[in-house]
Amino acid sequence: MDNLLTTDVLVIGCGIAGGVAALEAADAGLSVVVVTRAADPAESNTRYAQGGIMCPDPGGLRPSHTVVENEHAATAAGVPVTDSDTRASGADQQAIEDQRAIEAAARDIRDAGHGHCLSAAVDLLAAEGTAAVQRVLLDRLQVPFDRETDGSLSLVREAAHAEPRILHAADATGEAIQAALLQALRDHSRIELRTDCTAVDLLTPAHHSRTRTAVYQQPSCVGAYLLDTRSGEVVRCLAGATILATGGLGRLFLRTTNPAGARGDGIAMAHRAGARVINSEYIQFHPTTFHHSHAVNFLISEAVRGAGARLVDAQGRPFMWKYSPKWGDLAPRDVVARGIHQQMLLTGSDNVYLDAASMIDADTIMRTFPTIYQECLRYGVDMTREPIPVVPAAHYACGGVWADLNGRTTIERLYAVGEVSCTGVHGANRLASSSLLEGAVWGVRAARDIIAMNSRDTGIAADDIPPWQNLGTEAPDPALVHQDMVSIQHIMWNYVGLVRTARRLDRALSELRHLETEIERFYRSATLTDELIGLRNAVRSAVIVATAAWENRTSLGSHYRAD
Repeated sequence: MDNLLTTDVLVIGCGIAGGVAALEAADAGLSVVVVTRAADPAESNTRYAQGGIMCPDPGGLRPSHTVVENEHAATAAGVPVTDSDTRASGADQQAIEDQRAIEAAARDIRDAGHGHCLSAAVDLLAAEGTAAVQRVLLDRLQVPFDRETDGSLSLVREAAHAEPRILHAADATGEAIQAALLQALRDHSRIELRTDCTAVDLLTPAHHSRTRTAVYQQPSCVGAYLLDTRSGEVVRCLAGATILATGGLGRLFLRTTNPAGARGDGIAMAHRAGARVINSEYIQFHPTTFHHSHAVNFLISEAVRGAGARLVDAQGRPFMWKYSPKWGDLAPRDVVARGIHQQMLLTGSDNVYLDAASMIDADTIMRTFPTIYQECLRYGVDMTREPIPVVPAAHYACGGVWADLNGRTTIERLYAVGEVSCTGVHGANRLASSSLLEGAVWGVRAARDIIAMNSRDTGIAADDIPPWQNLGTEAPDPALVHQDMVSIQHIMWNYVGLVRTARRLDRALSELRHLETEIERFYRSATLTDELIGLRNAVRSAVIVATAAWENRTSLGSHYRAD
């Protein structure tokens, strides 16, 4: 690697949000560098999304049969019908149906978010979501979503959705999207994809410029310092615009559905640069993850409950009706997670069970949920014959770096898309299968805003940003890094988990702040590694989440204060 890299757009992360933004910008003629800390660029939160992607108006994806039906009805009634009359009446009817579907989708998002959503963001997602699915995922990437025998797209229903509107590729939708996305990124002549490349910090003139009077300017971002973890070299990457698409922070918790890289990198970097971070207390716990002493907490998709499976106790008795008479097993995730937690406390058990075997026939289970079936079978659980042991686990950050309707943050030329951002769509609790859609919609909008900006000049000379200087010379001890990360995870799980109290949060903040001081000292005395950068980011993000939870004394959605 050269010590200096320049590009029109730098994208940090390559899941659906970052990947879509990169493609949109490159298709418009901009040069794009996409970086990921992983050796395999497929390793992202997107890859592990099982259930599917919400489509607000599924009818807008299929040719309408309204025209034919109207013509047949009119002919049967003896009314002469002209082509123009038929087209007009059919189009009007379709417009009414489309609007009804969009409004219903927006209503479900708001209801799941417990009234804490930003209306403008919800309306935008509902209005533009179907077009993004059609143009980006179906037409551009040709994602192989499941279809019915007549060729129409297969739709399923998930928790808190009033109707079926979820597109899926069996139970590995995210993997199908990620594979198609990566192929398009690799094939694009204007995109450079760099793996094993960890962002160290955002480049902001106020912090890094050799011209000290830059501190008086409006905060802006001109790229990032990037660590090539194979060579150990840190590169200055100067960019006209920088897009954070780093995913979530589930790895801050002892139990999570998130991959190893979900440690809050983007939130921590943006926070250090001075960006506004909001709603960080709203951490969604997925109700159903596989529980086994020798297994990680892999996700059991909400679609399994959507297909009819029920949550039961050790005696096989359903219990969710006690906690949500309206929705039962298909209540919003925060309600189900707390219901499971309460049931475990009442019964003194380590887990509850998800019973698919009694409710769904074996052939349907193996055909619809092949990945989940095989993964459970690896640990001796045959979900076609017996219930699956499940527990809640940290799943999704509803808050993050504040971003407007175009993905702009409070720092000029810095954008945030996907889970790292907080657009206001998710409010206090995310609706199932809405996150992939948000990533696609805001990925498109951020790229288009950058294109419209029509300015590739950062206004700063390359020589004004100094090369990275290593602060330490000793290789960090992996045992110390690991122990500190485990300490963070236990603190967050025990004190900032599903149920919070002032006493627990006080303890969390006391321990995390002390730990952050020690980690910062450690960071400044050692040579850079991905693990050390991640540890520093993790403790900063943990303090942000715990502080937000401590300050907010009102229980709402996924933030529950028992006191």
